[in-house]
Amino acid sequence: MTGAINFSAAKAATAVQRPVRMVLAAFAVGSLVALAGCATTTSDDTIRIDRAQGSEENISSLTSVINSNPSDPEAYNSRGSALGKAGRFKDAMNDFNKAIQLNPRYYQAYANRALVERSLGKQVEAVQDYNTALQINPRYDVAYIGRGDIYRLANRLDEAMADFNKAIELDTTDGRAYHRRGLIFQRKGQHAKAIEDFSSAISLSPTAPEPYNGRGISYLATNDLDNAFSDFNHAIDLDGKIAESWANQALVYEKRGNMQMAYKSFSHALQLDPRYQPARDGVERTRAGTASAG
Repeated sequence: MTGAINFSAAKAATAVQRPVRMVLAAFAVGSLVALAGCATTTSDDTIRIDRAQGSEENISSLTSVINSNPSDPEAYNSRGSALGKAGRFKDAMNDFNKAIQLNPRYYQAYANRALVERSLGKQVEAVQDYNTALQINPRYDVAYIGRGDIYRLANRLDEAMADFNKAIELDTTDGRAYHRRGLIFQRKGQHAKAIEDFSSAISLSPTAPEPYNGRGISYLATNDLDNAFSDFNHAIDLDGKIAESWANQALVYEKRGNMQMAYKSFSHALQLDPRYQPARDGVERTRAGTASAG
């Protein structure tokens, strides 16, 4: 699993930096057209900007710790994580580099640096850092999950599946392992297995909207509209600012023939993310039905 990777697909995927662009089906009225199983990193595996963790106050506090302990690699690793949350990727890289310089066997710092590299579109370097982390600690589930998602986005599904399986075998409590494996099952049309994995991800990460969206798509693909609708609505309750959740909800309205509500939800998704093509397509599909109803 350490060979060279063709990252053309992965680079295209990571060009759109969205936290939840996982899987969204495109539905023509009354029929399932396709499942886009690897639309982007959800990334949840690239760094999400977090104003609290990346606040100047937090970074300043961690800087004080470094000034008091300039030879402590953990202090640099902690500040690097905060800098990454603030979107200051160059500064974060410098801190992770310093942490690794101080402790070349600091496997968590390699994995954290890989996250920054992924956010910068440097997948090759990220895989190398995940590999190093796993050479130091072969039981580090976080590195298997991160590397597996890069393989998934590069369409190397067997290697991705092997990494997610390994993390799960290690009894990971990180729901992303199940979520990402579910995406692969979903892409292969194995929706029963996908639903089971998304449910496991939900049990481990009950406040994350991503696995609810994923499970809802598989319910929708199997024509279980009630459960799909419930999952999409719950994803919206957890985070109402995610375009995918609203577009997913719209798909259920559309399948049920309620074009007015479908149009409304697609339109809201488009307001949240004007570049989200499934929402744009949905608005165009349902616009006529809204006009005729009015």
